[in-house]
Amino acid sequence: MTQDLYGLEITARRPESIQAINDFIHGFLSYQPKAAGIVTAADADPENALVNAYAALLWMFLETPDAPEKARPYLTRAEAAPGANPREQQVVQAVGHWVRGDVPALIARCDQITDQWPRDLAMLKLAQYHQFNQGDASGMLRIALKSLPAADDIAYTHGMIAFGYEQCHQLDRAEAAARRAMELRHDEPWAHHALAHVMLTEGRIAEGARFMESVAETWTGLNSFMRSHNWWHLTLFYLSQGRHDDVRRAYDQHIWGLQKDYSQDQIGAVSLLARMEFAGVDVGDRWEDVADHVAARGQDTVSPFLTLQYLYALCRTGRPEADQLRAAIEARAKDSAAHDHAAWAEVALPAARGILAHAKEDWDAAIWHMGLALPRMAECGGSHAQRDLFGQIHLDALLRDGRASAAQQILERRRSYDPNGVPLNLMLGHLYEQTGQPELAAEARARAARTQASL
Repeated sequence: MTQDLYGLEITARRPESIQAINDFIHGFLSYQPKAAGIVTAADADPENALVNAYAALLWMFLETPDAPEKARPYLTRAEAAPGANPREQQVVQAVGHWVRGDVPALIARCDQITDQWPRDLAMLKLAQYHQFNQGDASGMLRIALKSLPAADDIAYTHGMIAFGYEQCHQLDRAEAAARRAMELRHDEPWAHHALAHVMLTEGRIAEGARFMESVAETWTGLNSFMRSHNWWHLTLFYLSQGRHDDVRRAYDQHIWGLQKDYSQDQIGAVSLLARMEFAGVDVGDRWEDVADHVAARGQDTVSPFLTLQYLYALCRTGRPEADQLRAAIEARAKDSAAHDHAAWAEVALPAARGILAHAKEDWDAAIWHMGLALPRMAECGGSHAQRDLFGQIHLDALLRDGRASAAQQILERRRSYDPNGVPLNLMLGHLYEQTGQPELAAEARARAARTQASL
């Protein structure tokens, strides 16, 4: 009996196919580029169901409108392949649901697979990806915990559990799971990512920067998403500390430029540039290259979370494509048959209108529309840290419109998890000065100064 690297039975017989399966599974979980070899293996072994199903899966992670078209030939071969075992047949079915756009059925199939085969971490990862995109944090945690105790010996199990706990705001358990993953593999990047979330949420800014810097060398060989995204998290710590030069250096060397046509790399750059500007960092001409690549996506509405950030980049640079993408969002929001209709119609659409209004400096409209969307932004996907971009857009509109009381409330609440942040306290200092509270202004500015002096 042939088995994959985690002891699950596979029907592949060609040594190259077996190696490609193992490389795909491990590469998928560890964010290593070797996962991409599955496409070559599928072309060489068209009658193996699992190899071709995994190849179709890889194509779907392009996160582009044409991804299903690219995946479909591999899915067709996987579905026609003879001799697949029961688990492989269910994997093929799961991938088929995604290619055909039935995400709820995909998640249900992954649930069934992990019930019976809890060491199938590729299907666990796939389910978590889609639950994350729907804002289903409790589902992410539930499906990850099913892997125990069967997959307790695998570092990536604990990394996925850690992120599930973190998204459920169970930060102590998230940190414990992440550190357990690192005991098994110090270079587990998703565990690093979960710890960055925990430390950011708890206001452990200096510690978070030191920790991420201590493991950054291990990200060098990862795919562009994981390398750029972990550096993105490190840069959030730099932003809080007021380290403008380090922020720009990280952006130029590790965040933008690795794979400019990839969705996740693009939104990482968009989100960071926006935050840099809100924090008072001079971004120079960096917007233009990002907007060029975003504009090339056309009317991409694969994901509301991604699309809203594409729209921000186009609006920020005054591109005519912004109107085309706005129209595409409105059309997508009218598709009442889609499983994610509510996310588009009731959350993404008002958020898009808020982004457009912000770009036009129509602060009233920006505040109104973003205020409608913010309480439900999780339904569009993204993590707490990523969705904070939309909160910052709303806050910026409040500040620019002179709504001092509302802005003060938000800034002081934000200080609970970023108590000594330089940009935040400088904003508070300016706000309190404007509202005739010089003592509070001085206290806020002193907090910012102490942070800068400690570096």
